[in-house]
Amino acid sequence: MKPTTSQGHVLPFLSLFTSAGTLVCCALPALLVSIGAGATLAGLVSTVPQLIWLSTYKVPVFAIAGVLLLITGFIQWKMRNAPCPVDPELAASCVKMRSINTHLFMLSLLIYAVGFFFAFLAVKVLS
Repeated sequence: MKPTTSQGHVLPFLSLFTSAGTLVCCALPALLVSIGAGATLAGLVSTVPQLIWLSTYKVPVFAIAGVLLLITGFIQWKMRNAPCPVDPELAASCVKMRSINTHLFMLSLLIYAVGFFFAFLAVKVLS
């Protein structure tokens, strides 16, 4: 049996961060404009001009995030019944990390869905 490493925990965190990028690119500006905080959005864009880059390249950002989510989901589905170590402490850690990874994956999916809605669907609905 292989010892527990942190390699299996990198992909869920990476998926979370790329999903958060989709949220920042599209949902945050839509939220700020919808609540009447357009001046706040203008100040934010002038402070963090990378938001314009994320919005300009939203299709590749969503594609990369989607691919990472698909890979993460496939790996988690494939490893759902993998055995944990026999040692009680390592087994408890294994079960806890599986639970954390599942929750991170679900959070990533939720963030991706919200970002996707604001980037591609809300634009068509609101116009």
